[in-house]
Amino acid sequence: MPIATVNPANGETLETYEALSPDALEEKLALAARTFAAYRTTVFEERARMMRHAADLLDADTPEIARTMTLEMGKPIKAARAEAAKCARTMRWYADHAQELLAPERPAESDVKDSGAARAEVRYRPLGPVLAVMPWNFPLWQVVRFAAPALMAGNVGLLKHASNVPQTALYLEDLFLRAGFPEGCFQTLLIGSGAVEGVLRDERVVAATLTGSEPAGRSVASVAGDEVKKTVLELGGSDPYVVMPSADVAKAAKTAVTARTQNNGQSCIAAKRFIVHEDVFEEFREAFVEGMRALKVGDPLDEETDIGPLASEQGRKDLEELVDEAVESGATVLCGGRRPKDFDRHGWFYEPTVLADITPEMRIHREETFGPVATLYRVTGLDAAIELANDTPFGLSSNLWTGDAEEIERFARDSQAGGVFVNGMTASHPALPFGGNKRSGYGRELSGHGIKEFCDITTVWIGA
Repeated sequence: MPIATVNPANGETLETYEALSPDALEEKLALAARTFAAYRTTVFEERARMMRHAADLLDADTPEIARTMTLEMGKPIKAARAEAAKCARTMRWYADHAQELLAPERPAESDVKDSGAARAEVRYRPLGPVLAVMPWNFPLWQVVRFAAPALMAGNVGLLKHASNVPQTALYLEDLFLRAGFPEGCFQTLLIGSGAVEGVLRDERVVAATLTGSEPAGRSVASVAGDEVKKTVLELGGSDPYVVMPSADVAKAAKTAVTARTQNNGQSCIAAKRFIVHEDVFEEFREAFVEGMRALKVGDPLDEETDIGPLASEQGRKDLEELVDEAVESGATVLCGGRRPKDFDRHGWFYEPTVLADITPEMRIHREETFGPVATLYRVTGLDAAIELANDTPFGLSSNLWTGDAEEIERFARDSQAGGVFVNGMTASHPALPFGGNKRSGYGRELSGHGIKEFCDITTVWIGA
């Protein structure tokens, strides 16, 4: 089955690729195993040199790869450039810190003696070829945040990228080759989703990481569990954004617009449910809706565009169904709620939308909205806000706006999410662990926690 780049701004097919044949796939898996046998013994200094070179090349390639990302999945061009820059920074961060993060750990001398050893330590050794099943929404960043720590730890990577971003996927393989990493150290597998199980069951593939939908996560976790292989999953999110009376409401509303519509609203960590105390509800609602209405929808290659198309026709259809069902059930449309009328009918655009009067019976209350659609709730206090914030099957991140120190501590304690962001929007940084709980997945990416996910934690005990 062909793998194609389709421009979501106009529906035009730009490039088409043939999926790997079984023989070609076997060659790549064999190469990964051979490469790991040698690459695992390289020193950190050598890995860091190549990783820094990759970052330099990415900086130089930014105009080209940013345009490719925009054409493949529709993100505004300025956001695409920012994504490339973030990837380069993360590469350099792991080049600078990997050796320190994976340094052998030595127990206290008294504990070593008590174990009967003359010396004992914990070492972090690479696992082997790791399969990365990655999504289209951040086609560069999602891969680099896996690849940078995995390669610095001594693993090799096999990328099964989303089928609508093949050019970005092929660029990444080429980038690491040009940076000096050995052939086979990072390979792109142009395969359909039906071939993933076979790759994961191959004995040469030792682990997998997936960022994507809940059904995809279940599938990969099920196969990996059957094969007793390590997995890290980052799935969906329906992140709450709580605003209390002591907050800077104007700033909270302005930030809320960006928090909801980043990447055309197609982000797992985008704030989606806006939970506002009744004392400041009207002030927030007015500013938030005004900000959403002011966003410019248009050609994602235009520097002035804020909101481009959704990445796929099906994605827009799914979003429309959630909105339409909510409205039919009594939700109020404060702005948006439809396709823009002044755009090419072949493009997959949707207006920035705010819905109020949401009830628990509506699908939109429980399901993730992957597009520029926000739901707005009114609450009477922090207890009610926390209860509503946690009333979701997801637990990726959460946001609180307040000037009250006690409210911050309470929210940080009781929020059922992998990240808690106060007086700012959720974002990822290489020094901070990233991941969720509940149906948002398990394991962590980034920071020292992320680099150790695909390491064999090995006890070395040496007798007297």
